[in-house]
Amino acid sequence: MKVPGTLRHNRLIEPATAVWLRLRLNEVGPLVALLGLSILGYGFFYLAHEVGEGSTAALDRRILLALRNPADLSDPIGPPWLEETMRDITGLGSVFTVLFLTCAVAAYLAASGRRRIGLYVLAAVGSGELVSTVLKLFYHRPRPDLVPHGMEVFTASFPSGHATMSAIAYLTLAILVARVERNRPAKALLIGLGVTLTLLVGMSRIYLGVHWPSDVLAGWCIGAAWACLCWFVALQLQRRGEVEAPDPPPPA
Repeated sequence: MKVPGTLRHNRLIEPATAVWLRLRLNEVGPLVALLGLSILGYGFFYLAHEVGEGSTAALDRRILLALRNPADLSDPIGPPWLEETMRDITGLGSVFTVLFLTCAVAAYLAASGRRRIGLYVLAAVGSGELVSTVLKLFYHRPRPDLVPHGMEVFTASFPSGHATMSAIAYLTLAILVARVERNRPAKALLIGLGVTLTLLVGMSRIYLGVHWPSDVLAGWCIGAAWACLCWFVALQLQRRGEVEAPDPPPPA
C-alpha cells in the first residue's frame, strides 16, 4: 500500500521524467548543449555584473597596455605585418562577412537537398545578430580610450559584436554543418575551424585596441551560448522531422 507522501513524490517525478525524455536529455548531444547554454549564459551575466561594478577595469587596462609599445601607445607590439594581419582577421567578424558566409552555407545546404536546415541556419545567425545589437544598446559601454584605435568603430563596446557574431556564426555553422557531415574527421575539422576563427576574431579586437578584453570574453560567452541554444533546438527539430536529420555514418 502506497503512503500519501510516496504518491505526491511520484506525481512530481513522473512529469519531470517525461519532460527529461521529451527533450532527449538522456542523450549526450542535447544534454551537453543545454549545459553549455546554462554555463555560458551565466558567464555572460556574471561578466556584465562585474563590468558594471568596475571590477574588470584594472585587468582590462593592464592587458591593453601590455599589447602596446610603452614609448608610443599608438603602436601595437610586434612587426607591422602583424597589425595588418589582425585587421584582416577582424574583418572575418564583420556583419557583411558573417552574413555573406551564412547565406553561402545556407545556399549550399539548400542545393544539396537540405533546404529546411539551410533556412534554420539563416534564422539562427540572423536572430543572433539581433540579440547582439540589443545587448549593445542595453549596456552601452564606451569604447576603450586608453590607447588609439587601430581602426574605425561606430557602436558601443559591450559585448564585442565581432566576438559575439563570430561565435554565433562560426560555431553555429560548424555545429549544424557537422551534423549533416558523414565523415568524422571532417566533423572534427569543421568544429576546430569554427572555434579557431572565433578565438582569432576576438583576439584581433583586443590587439587593435577597439575593445576591452572583458568585452570580448563576454561576446564569446553569449555567442557560444547562442550557438549551444541553436544546437539544442536543431536536435529537437530533427527528432520531430521538421529539419533534415544527419546522414547515417558510413559503413565501417
